Amino acid sequence: MGGTRVGDLSRRSRDRWRVHDAAVRDLWPAVAFTGLAFVPALSVMSAQLGDLPRRPADALAIVLVLAQTLPLAVRTRWPAACLAIIGASFAVHEAAGYPHEFGTVTIYLALYSVGAHQERFRRLIAVVASAAYVVLCVAVHLLGSPNALSEFLVFYLVLVACWVLGVFVRGRRLDEAEQRRRAALAAAAAERARIARELHDVVTHHVTGIVVQADATQFLATSPDRVVTALSTIGHAGRRALAELRYLLEVLEATGESAVPVAGTVRNLVAQTRNGGQPVDLVGDGDRLALPAGVGLAMYRVVQEGLTNAVKYAEGRPTTVRVDYRDDRVEVEVTNAAAAVSVGAGSDLSGGRGLAGLRDRVGALGGELTAGEQPDGGFRLHASIPVGGAE
Repeated sequence: MGGTRVGDLSRRSRDRWRVHDAAVRDLWPAVAFTGLAFVPALSVMSAQLGDLPRRPADALAIVLVLAQTLPLAVRTRWPAACLAIIGASFAVHEAAGYPHEFGTVTIYLALYSVGAHQERFRRLIAVVASAAYVVLCVAVHLLGSPNALSEFLVFYLVLVACWVLGVFVRGRRLDEAEQRRRAALAAAAAERARIARELHDVVTHHVTGIVVQADATQFLATSPDRVVTALSTIGHAGRRALAELRYLLEVLEATGESAVPVAGTVRNLVAQTRNGGQPVDLVGDGDRLALPAGVGLAMYRVVQEGLTNAVKYAEGRPTTVRVDYRDDRVEVEVTNAAAAVSVGAGSDLSGGRGLAGLRDRVGALGGELTAGEQPDGGFRLHASIPVGGAE
């Protein structure tokens, strides 16, 4: 409970931070540049255009400096407005010949912000900004600027580079967001497929057993003991189905965790199928506790699917389950004698959800799955699963 409270508190804190994130993130540059703008030693790093004769600073100069730094507080939320205010203030500051101030470098950051954060009218803003720069160049030239055309062009290229850098960062950010979106969709699709496989395995196996037992019970009216046994088998299968379905519902309601369901044992599975009237022999060790959870579940599902199809399409025919533990892998095989209806022609293992789900499950662990009819008309399902396969 304590871990849950800490997690909830952490999520609420992150949500609050996201709400105020943009405002707080933009506020600090605005404060920093405003303070640095009044440090005389930093004036040598100012943005300069025109080299007009300098006039003494006055109240208007202070207003223009503040107008070039304070708008940074909205540079990501309203980048176009930020650029408009800073650009206009920069133009008046340079045309008026006020002393060099470090705050003038914010024109570079404003252009970068438009490139990185502006959502609409990006081309129109670029055209207007370029036209405004041409007007500024003509104005400072008429006011007596000694700069040549090449100097104005170089300054313009610097401004364009800031814009392009912002565009590049914006593109990278959008690409990363798209990659995250696709990864989330792929993860959701994989989880849906995993749950669909589990639903298929649970519903097909248990419901098939219940239906077969229910159909057979009507012929056992003269044998009360056999009726009780059949009803007990039906009840056990129903309870097992409910338990596994309850697990799947818990997974759907969980917050991202994808645990491995606890399957029964192969011995119990064979015994349950045998109690239902299907003659099944278990050859091999049957169960081993040292198996990783994913490998054990895959082995269990292979046996489950094989027995389910044997009951459906080869009812009453001899069926054999073989489990062989090797040093680095588990070999699982389910075979049944020839059926009246071809198992390969009618079952899920002929290419439906059962076969596809098992192949995905076994393949994810680095194993192989084969299924097909035998020369004698029987059916064989075989899986080879590495014990150290990737979970």
